[in-house]
Amino acid sequence: MSQVSQPDFTHKLQDLMQRVGVSSFKGLARSSGVSERQLIRLRRGEVQQMRVDTLLKLSHALQVPLTELVATFSSFEFRGEHATPTGESKQAIADLKREYERLQVQLEQQRQALWQEFQQSSLQALESWLLQWPTAAHKAQENPQLPAVRLLPLMRPMEQLLQQWGIEVIAPVGAELPYDPQLHQLLEGTAQPGARVKVRYIGYRQGDKLLYRAKVSPISLAPSP
Repeated sequence: MSQVSQPDFTHKLQDLMQRVGVSSFKGLARSSGVSERQLIRLRRGEVQQMRVDTLLKLSHALQVPLTELVATFSSFEFRGEHATPTGESKQAIADLKREYERLQVQLEQQRQALWQEFQQSSLQALESWLLQWPTAAHKAQENPQLPAVRLLPLMRPMEQLLQQWGIEVIAPVGAELPYDPQLHQLLEGTAQPGARVKVRYIGYRQGDKLLYRAKVSPISLAPSP
Protein backbone atom coordinates (compact mmCIF):
# COMPACT_ATOMS: atom_id res chain seq x y z
CA MET A 1 0.00 0.00 0.00
CA SER A 2 1.54 3.28 -1.08
CA GLN A 3 1.93 6.08 1.45
CA VAL A 4 -0.03 9.28 0.81
CA SER A 5 2.27 12.30 1.01
CA GLN A 6 1.36 15.82 2.04
CA PRO A 7 0.70 17.83 -1.16
CA ASP A 8 2.83 20.91 -1.74
CA PHE A 9 1.67 23.54 -4.23
CA THR A 10 4.35 26.10 -3.39
CA HIS A 11 5.87 26.02 -6.87
CA LYS A 12 2.47 26.52 -8.51
CA LEU A 13 1.80 29.50 -6.30
CA GLN A 14 5.23 30.95 -7.04
CA ASP A 15 4.58 30.56 -10.78
CA LEU A 16 1.34 32.53 -10.49
CA MET A 17 3.06 35.17 -8.34
CA GLN A 18 5.80 35.56 -10.92
CA ARG A 19 3.21 36.24 -13.64
CA VAL A 20 1.85 39.22 -11.72
CA GLY A 21 5.24 40.47 -10.52
CA VAL A 22 4.96 39.47 -6.85
CA SER A 23 8.30 38.29 -5.48
CA SER A 24 7.44 37.06 -1.98
CA PHE A 25 4.63 35.50 0.01
CA LYS A 26 4.69 38.53 2.28
CA GLY A 27 4.17 40.73 -0.78
CA LEU A 28 1.25 38.59 -1.92
CA ALA A 29 -0.30 38.75 1.53
CA ARG A 30 0.00 42.54 1.45
CA SER A 31 -1.36 43.00 -2.09
CA SER A 32 -4.28 40.61 -1.60
CA GLY A 33 -5.17 41.48 1.99
CA VAL A 34 -4.87 37.81 2.95
CA SER A 35 -2.80 36.58 5.90
CA GLU A 36 0.35 34.54 5.34
CA ARG A 37 -1.28 31.74 7.34
CA GLN A 38 -3.96 31.48 4.63
CA LEU A 39 -1.23 31.31 2.00
CA ILE A 40 0.28 28.35 3.82
CA ARG A 41 -3.09 26.59 3.67
CA LEU A 42 -3.26 27.32 -0.05
CA ARG A 43 0.22 25.85 -0.57
CA ARG A 44 -0.91 22.72 1.26
CA GLY A 45 -3.94 22.34 -0.97
CA GLU A 46 -6.44 23.05 1.81
CA VAL A 47 -8.76 25.04 -0.44
CA GLN A 48 -11.89 23.42 0.96
CA GLN A 49 -11.02 24.79 4.40
CA MET A 50 -10.62 28.39 3.23
CA ARG A 51 -13.31 31.07 3.10
CA VAL A 52 -14.71 32.04 -0.27
CA ASP A 53 -13.99 35.74 0.29
CA THR A 54 -10.34 34.86 0.98
CA LEU A 55 -10.16 32.88 -2.26
CA LEU A 56 -11.79 35.76 -4.14
CA LYS A 57 -9.10 38.14 -2.88
CA LEU A 58 -6.37 35.75 -4.00
CA SER A 59 -8.11 35.23 -7.32
CA HIS A 60 -8.09 38.97 -7.90
CA ALA A 61 -4.47 39.45 -6.75
CA LEU A 62 -3.18 36.55 -8.88
CA GLN A 63 -5.43 37.49 -11.83
CA VAL A 64 -6.87 33.99 -12.29
CA PRO A 65 -10.53 32.90 -12.26
CA LEU A 66 -11.77 31.53 -8.96
CA THR A 67 -12.61 28.13 -10.45
CA GLU A 68 -9.10 27.85 -11.89
CA LEU A 69 -7.56 28.83 -8.56
CA VAL A 70 -9.58 26.17 -6.74
CA ALA A 71 -8.76 23.51 -9.31
CA THR A 72 -5.04 24.36 -9.19
CA PHE A 73 -4.70 24.19 -5.42
CA SER A 74 -7.17 21.43 -4.53
CA SER A 75 -5.93 18.48 -2.48
CA PHE A 76 -4.88 15.40 -4.45
CA GLU A 77 -4.05 11.85 -3.57
CA PHE A 78 -0.56 11.13 -4.88
CA ARG A 79 -0.01 7.61 -6.18
CA GLY A 80 3.39 7.25 -7.75
CA GLU A 81 3.76 9.88 -10.46
CA HIS A 82 0.02 10.31 -11.00
CA ALA A 83 -2.41 12.51 -9.10
CA THR A 84 -6.10 11.84 -8.87
CA PRO A 85 -8.59 14.35 -7.44
CA THR A 86 -10.29 13.06 -4.32
CA GLY A 87 -14.06 13.00 -4.00
CA GLU A 88 -13.72 15.55 -1.22
CA SER A 89 -11.83 18.01 -3.42
CA LYS A 90 -14.36 17.63 -6.24
CA GLN A 91 -17.18 18.39 -3.82
CA ALA A 92 -15.24 21.37 -2.45
CA ILE A 93 -14.83 22.79 -5.96
CA ALA A 94 -18.54 22.38 -6.67
CA ASP A 95 -19.48 24.02 -3.36
CA LEU A 96 -17.11 26.92 -3.93
CA LYS A 97 -18.44 27.43 -7.43
CA ARG A 98 -22.01 27.65 -6.11
CA GLU A 99 -20.88 30.06 -3.39
CA TYR A 100 -19.05 32.15 -5.97
CA GLU A 101 -22.18 32.37 -8.12
CA ARG A 102 -24.22 33.35 -5.06
CA LEU A 103 -21.74 36.10 -4.21
CA GLN A 104 -21.86 37.35 -7.79
CA VAL A 105 -25.64 37.71 -7.54
CA GLN A 106 -25.28 39.44 -4.16
CA LEU A 107 -22.71 41.88 -5.53
CA GLU A 108 -24.99 42.71 -8.46
CA GLN A 109 -27.88 43.37 -6.06
CA GLN A 110 -25.64 45.63 -3.99
CA ARG A 111 -24.57 47.46 -7.13
CA GLN A 112 -28.20 48.06 -8.08
CA ALA A 113 -28.99 49.28 -4.56
CA LEU A 114 -26.06 51.72 -4.63
CA TRP A 115 -27.15 53.00 -8.04
CA GLN A 116 -30.68 53.63 -6.80
CA GLU A 117 -29.27 55.37 -3.73
CA PHE A 118 -27.20 57.60 -6.02
CA GLN A 119 -30.28 58.46 -8.05
CA GLN A 120 -32.26 59.35 -4.93
CA SER A 121 -29.49 61.59 -3.57
CA SER A 122 -29.23 63.30 -6.97
CA LEU A 123 -32.97 63.89 -7.04
CA GLN A 124 -32.84 65.46 -3.59
CA ALA A 125 -30.13 67.82 -4.78
CA LEU A 126 -32.23 68.73 -7.84
CA GLU A 127 -35.54 68.98 -5.98
CA SER A 128 -35.85 72.78 -6.17
CA TRP A 129 -35.07 72.81 -9.90
CA LEU A 130 -37.36 69.87 -10.63
CA LEU A 131 -40.33 71.57 -9.01
CA GLN A 132 -39.77 75.21 -10.07
CA TRP A 133 -38.24 75.02 -13.54
CA PRO A 134 -41.25 73.59 -15.46
CA THR A 135 -43.42 76.49 -14.32
CA ALA A 136 -40.81 79.05 -15.39
CA ALA A 137 -40.41 77.27 -18.73
CA HIS A 138 -44.18 77.30 -19.25
CA LYS A 139 -44.30 81.06 -18.74
CA ALA A 140 -41.43 81.54 -21.20
CA GLN A 141 -43.22 79.46 -23.84
CA GLU A 142 -46.37 81.54 -23.46
CA ASN A 143 -44.38 84.73 -24.02
CA PRO A 144 -41.51 84.14 -26.50
CA GLN A 145 -40.38 87.75 -25.98
CA LEU A 146 -39.10 86.85 -22.55
CA PRO A 147 -35.30 86.34 -22.57
CA ALA A 148 -35.77 83.17 -20.54
CA VAL A 149 -36.99 81.34 -23.64
CA ARG A 150 -33.39 81.16 -24.77
CA LEU A 151 -32.62 78.91 -21.80
CA LEU A 152 -35.00 76.17 -22.84
CA PRO A 153 -32.56 74.25 -25.09
CA LEU A 154 -30.13 74.05 -22.17
CA MET A 155 -32.54 71.77 -20.34
CA ARG A 156 -32.53 68.98 -22.92
CA PRO A 157 -29.58 67.09 -21.35
CA MET A 158 -31.36 67.10 -17.98
CA GLU A 159 -34.56 65.86 -19.60
CA GLN A 160 -32.62 63.06 -21.28
CA LEU A 161 -31.01 62.12 -17.95
CA LEU A 162 -34.39 61.88 -16.24
CA GLN A 163 -35.66 59.77 -19.13
CA GLN A 164 -32.71 57.39 -18.75
CA TRP A 165 -33.52 57.02 -15.07
CA GLY A 166 -37.13 56.16 -15.89
CA ILE A 167 -38.48 59.34 -14.25
CA GLU A 168 -41.78 60.46 -15.72
CA VAL A 169 -43.82 63.65 -15.40
CA ILE A 170 -47.19 63.12 -13.74
CA ALA A 171 -48.78 65.90 -15.80
CA PRO A 172 -47.47 69.02 -17.58
CA VAL A 173 -47.97 72.50 -16.20
CA GLY A 174 -51.33 73.93 -17.23
CA ALA A 175 -52.97 70.54 -17.73
CA GLU A 176 -56.55 70.15 -16.52
CA LEU A 177 -57.38 66.74 -15.13
CA PRO A 178 -59.39 64.92 -12.46
CA TYR A 179 -58.09 65.43 -8.93
CA ASP A 180 -56.28 62.41 -7.50
CA PRO A 181 -55.09 62.89 -3.88
CA GLN A 182 -52.47 60.17 -4.40
CA LEU A 183 -50.80 62.11 -7.22
CA HIS A 184 -51.84 65.72 -6.61
CA GLN A 185 -51.33 68.23 -3.80
CA LEU A 186 -53.78 71.11 -3.46
CA LEU A 187 -52.16 74.52 -3.17
CA GLU A 188 -55.40 76.21 -2.18
CA GLY A 189 -59.08 75.56 -1.71
CA THR A 190 -60.63 72.10 -1.54
CA ALA A 191 -61.53 69.50 -4.11
CA GLN A 192 -63.18 66.11 -4.13
CA PRO A 193 -61.48 63.22 -5.91
CA GLY A 194 -62.40 63.40 -9.58
CA ALA A 195 -63.03 67.16 -9.56
CA ARG A 196 -61.28 69.14 -12.28
CA VAL A 197 -58.00 70.75 -11.20
CA LYS A 198 -55.22 72.57 -12.99
CA VAL A 199 -51.53 71.69 -12.63
CA ARG A 200 -49.44 74.62 -11.43
CA TYR A 201 -46.24 72.80 -10.46
CA ILE A 202 -45.16 69.57 -12.05
CA GLY A 203 -44.82 66.21 -10.27
CA TYR A 204 -42.67 63.14 -10.89
CA ARG A 205 -42.72 59.39 -10.46
CA GLN A 206 -40.25 56.61 -11.17
CA GLY A 207 -41.97 53.41 -12.18
CA ASP A 208 -44.44 52.61 -9.39
CA LYS A 209 -42.74 54.96 -6.93
CA LEU A 210 -44.11 58.47 -6.42
CA LEU A 211 -41.30 61.02 -6.09
CA TYR A 212 -43.20 64.34 -5.95
CA ARG A 213 -46.89 65.01 -6.16
CA ALA A 214 -48.02 67.56 -8.74
CA LYS A 215 -49.24 70.78 -7.12
CA VAL A 216 -52.68 71.75 -8.36
CA SER A 217 -55.53 74.19 -7.82
CA PRO A 218 -59.25 73.77 -8.39
CA ILE A 219 -60.25 75.10 -11.80
CA SER A 220 -62.32 77.90 -10.31
CA LEU A 221 -59.35 79.10 -8.27
CA ALA A 222 -56.44 78.34 -10.57
CA PRO A 223 -54.67 81.49 -11.79
CA SER A 224 -52.83 81.55 -15.05
CA PRO A 225 -49.62 79.50 -14.47
